[in-house]
Amino acid sequence: MFVKMSPPVYLVLLLPFVSQVCSTLDIVENFKIEFEQIDVEVQPNDLVSPKCMGCICQVESHCLPIGCRMDVGSLSCGPFQIKKGYWTDCGSPGGDYETCTKDYTCSYNCVQRYMARYIKFSGCPKNCESYARIHNGGPRGCTNPNTLGYWNKMESKGCTPDS
Repeated sequence: MFVKMSPPVYLVLLLPFVSQVCSTLDIVENFKIEFEQIDVEVQPNDLVSPKCMGCICQVESHCLPIGCRMDVGSLSCGPFQIKKGYWTDCGSPGGDYETCTKDYTCSYNCVQRYMARYIKFSGCPKNCESYARIHNGGPRGCTNPNTLGYWNKMESKGCTPDS
């Protein structure tokens, strides 16, 4: 009987056997490379560039399917660590919160929709820095000095305001 499992389950089940041949770091790094190579069709109306989205993904989860974690009193899920209110604000795609946010394509599109909804009211330029800070701090995050640390992490991943 064949049971379809998601990649994180494979990793957990194989880890004890494979770790005798190669290190856990090698396994995680290989999985990370596969996850980062997921193709997402860039839509003409996408505001946030693939480069900027990649930096957000790196800052949030190292682009690994880390599932859900508690963050400032509520769950954040998936490669972009999206909270339930954020998912609701992006139009509640993908059936349900955890299914969408744990799916790279659905969560990628959710971030794009969230930015399309809020950048026009933010008073900030349409650039990677604004999108990153909104992602971190909510609809007016690009004006909040508390999101500057998040932007510094984005820069450390290779993003610039024009990315």
